[in-house]
Amino acid sequence: MFRYRSKVVFFSALLGTIYTLYLVFYFSGAVSGSQGAEQIGAAIATALVTPHMVLVGLAAIFNWVGFFNNKVWGALTAGILYAVAGLIFLAYFIFVLPMIILSFIGVSILSRINDRETPGQTV
Repeated sequence: MFRYRSKVVFFSALLGTIYTLYLVFYFSGAVSGSQGAEQIGAAIATALVTPHMVLVGLAAIFNWVGFFNNKVWGALTAGILYAVAGLIFLAYFIFVLPMIILSFIGVSILSRINDRETPGQTV
């Protein structure tokens, strides 16, 4: 199989997974740990952030696919999904910016790894 894997894609996937878990636990705790009007406000905030959470979670999954299978399209899709997640909820764009950068750098690295392992074939 493949001997080499991209450390950059690994760190992007790891950061994406940690950030997804943080978002899920933070917003689920905000809803369950409040009462009355606070709970309504927390539910509204969670509803607004849910598309961001879903896109970041999907991006992390695609990053792991790109890492474990050395698939360029996995890292590329992850980078695009992180960028869309940041644009959907601009207040949290700064949190996905490292994953965006690492994913797109990982695309280049994965291309070189695949070219080294299968010379003469297109990926």
